Amino acid sequence: MFFGYVGEYHLRKAIAKIPGVSNPHKFDDHDRSKKSDLVITYKGKEISIEVKSLQTNTLKEKDGILYATFQCDGSDSREVTFENGERLKTTCLKVGEFDILAVNLFMFKKKWIFAYALNSDLPRSKYKGYSEYALERLLASSMRITWPVQLPFTLDVTHLLNKIAARK
Repeated sequence: MFFGYVGEYHLRKAIAKIPGVSNPHKFDDHDRSKKSDLVITYKGKEISIEVKSLQTNTLKEKDGILYATFQCDGSDSREVTFENGERLKTTCLKVGEFDILAVNLFMFKKKWIFAYALNSDLPRSKYKGYSEYALERLLASSMRITWPVQLPFTLDVTHLLNKIAARK
């Protein structure tokens, strides 16, 4: 848990160095209606970022590529409601609940490096207990990442910030 907060601190420092970023802030961790660890203003648009860390016991290497997984879910289950009125209790995060995912890659390189992906490009849940409608709207709770990073991840967050600002 503490490692996650340290990761958030290092991400905040890295993001603050990007020209055009202002007003970095964080919502209350106990406010389940706002799922993000960092919110910034970029080109006049509010952009939310969720931060995750690698699970150290999943780190593996094959043919010069490092692999690991990370949990991409909420720490507690909560009830979510979809546009069609369907409700369910889950720890899964909803598609669109934040703009960018930042994954702390410290365990790969022993440096504070982050890989970024758009929320909309992340894999969806495959849990058989959810309806097809829900599966299209819930993110997978466990995801894999590599070093070097592969799509949908990038090391260039500015490119993603520009995409989101243009979209908003």
